[in-house]
Amino acid sequence: MTTLFASLRIALRALMVNKMRSSLTMLGIIIGVGAVIAMIAVGSGAKKKIADQIASMGSNILIVLSGSSTSGGMRFGAGTVPTLTLDDSKAILAEIPGVRLVAPHISGVAQVIFGNQNWSTLVYGTIPDLLEIREWSLDSGRAFTQQDLDGATKVCLLGKTVADNLFGGIDPIGQIVRIKKVPFTVIGVLAPKGQSAWGTDQDDTIFVPLTTAQKRLFGMQFPGMVRVITIQAREPEVMKTVEEQITELLRQRHRIQPGQENDFSVRNLTEVASSAEESAKVMSLLLGAIASISLIVGGIGIMNIMLVSVTERTREIGIRIAVGAKSKDILLQFLIESLLLSLVGGALGIGIGIGGTLILSSFTQWPVLFSIEAIGLAFFFAGSVGVFFGFYPARKASLLNPIEALRYE
Repeated sequence: MTTLFASLRIALRALMVNKMRSSLTMLGIIIGVGAVIAMIAVGSGAKKKIADQIASMGSNILIVLSGSSTSGGMRFGAGTVPTLTLDDSKAILAEIPGVRLVAPHISGVAQVIFGNQNWSTLVYGTIPDLLEIREWSLDSGRAFTQQDLDGATKVCLLGKTVADNLFGGIDPIGQIVRIKKVPFTVIGVLAPKGQSAWGTDQDDTIFVPLTTAQKRLFGMQFPGMVRVITIQAREPEVMKTVEEQITELLRQRHRIQPGQENDFSVRNLTEVASSAEESAKVMSLLLGAIASISLIVGGIGIMNIMLVSVTERTREIGIRIAVGAKSKDILLQFLIESLLLSLVGGALGIGIGIGGTLILSSFTQWPVLFSIEAIGLAFFFAGSVGVFFGFYPARKASLLNPIEALRYE
């Protein structure tokens, strides 16, 4: 222990003699650690943002889209032909045990007017269960009920974006807005959801009862038809089974023969969301790996400077060996010098990395997330780099011939 403290004291004194050189040697480690922390924080922030967006869509969600259409040799996307019905949604809920809730809906873009304010937004005609499926609460007011659905009442729920743009600081509850020139009473304001995993503003929307949308707004060509059915499975483990059962049930109901294409499509939002989350995870690891290269470059800088230091201090090493220092003492001294450079540089790099990332986040509004584990790992890696790249110069110093070292000028 005495030897260790003595080596530490000698190492500190040697580093303090050449302050500028020591500072420049640490620069590579400082930049490396700071870059690792910044990149991991940015990647983790992106991953958390995507996870929050996925959670905002609800859990265990499948959607069924109505069929595509062909015109003039061109095929249009899913949802362009209303091949789904309210009876389809009822059958899915009744006949598939793994299904918890089902919500059919139609939608369209409409101009909404209040006083001298107007806003173009997406209007959903749906049933109350959609709010439960999407785990969407209300900021104020109430949701529409089965009675509103049965009576096709002209009531609506506003998303936060719509409410802010139409009403500003006015309480929307009880106010009358005009959707496609049809008056609707605002009965509730939805809690903010933020962006979806696809970058769309989920709060830029209005919900109205499905029957009201069919009769008053979108005038469905075929009564009872819907464009989308949103489904919530009872648990994640049955998602794949439920997806297959929905496909089989709808093929039977739509009398689709073997070999014929489906006139609908089923999409598992959990799988789509998981892919997005996995992409964010890969991006985070990639950013961390790229930043780690800076640490290796910093380690090479330490090795070069330590080799120069060994050459400059050859006579000092010879004197220490001549007065009784052993090879392991010389090795320990130079290893401690290298480790100190790395650890001090690592500590400074942590501070600069955190500070720089917070400043960047405040300007760009990009979410960041710091991890104690990542900071600890970066600091440990910095120390490991110091030991790894400092070992060769330290070993070279410990193996010097004392006679030749004393003769060195």
